[in-house]
Amino acid sequence: MNIFIRELKSNLKSLLIWSIIIAFLIMIAVTKFSAFAGDPEMLKVLDTMPPAVLDALNMRAFNLTTISGFYGVMFIYFGLMGAIAAALWGSDIISKEERDKTVEFSLVLPVSRSKVVTSKALAALFNCVAFVLITWMVSLVAVQTYHPDKAFFDFLRIEMVAMFLLELIFLAIGLFLGCSLKQYKNSSSTAVGIILITYFVSIVSGVQENLDFLKYFTPFRYVDAGDLFRTGQIEGVYLLLSAVIIVVFVAAAYLFYNKRDLYI
Repeated sequence: MNIFIRELKSNLKSLLIWSIIIAFLIMIAVTKFSAFAGDPEMLKVLDTMPPAVLDALNMRAFNLTTISGFYGVMFIYFGLMGAIAAALWGSDIISKEERDKTVEFSLVLPVSRSKVVTSKALAALFNCVAFVLITWMVSLVAVQTYHPDKAFFDFLRIEMVAMFLLELIFLAIGLFLGCSLKQYKNSSSTAVGIILITYFVSIVSGVQENLDFLKYFTPFRYVDAGDLFRTGQIEGVYLLLSAVIIVVFVAAAYLFYNKRDLYI
């Protein structure tokens, strides 16, 4: 528990920074929506954009003159921020001990390496939960001017669930990288690289029908905002794939960290 509390305190600044960034993004997005709200004429702007760009940004799946539609388009940005934050928390919370030359402190504690990983992972998980809740609460406050209906609140709820699922996936991947990479300095950059690659794959699979099979290899397609808007739920196959990814990477993190020589 002491490790858990210590990690919460040491990562509080990071959580506050990410929270300020997401709050600022939401406020900008809602302010920008005022130009589209209830004005179908604004949709003509989309006619000037290449179809591939519209598909890549999922803009054809939504009516941008409604707050639900606008939030559907914005979800990818929320998801990306949540994924990057979670991956960095997962990788840094382990690798920083070697980076800051404090790994000896953890090793001399009367706890196992697995206990150390568990405490740190729970602290990172706490940050992920807090980040989603903050995003949710700021969104609810920001859209009050437009008098959202029940459909919007339902859509926002499933979006936040989807965002949390993305966080869990990339938290597990980040945790694995922090526990397994001998070059601890590379864990964060590798985690962000994986996120950008999987995001690019999600775009390619969405605009090229013959590459649709790639959707199973990118978590960003598991929580496609257009599908969430139409069905109001995450498909079972994607939930299963997500669970497999999370369990495999978390288990591998414990396995590698228990066997790896730590840099002191």
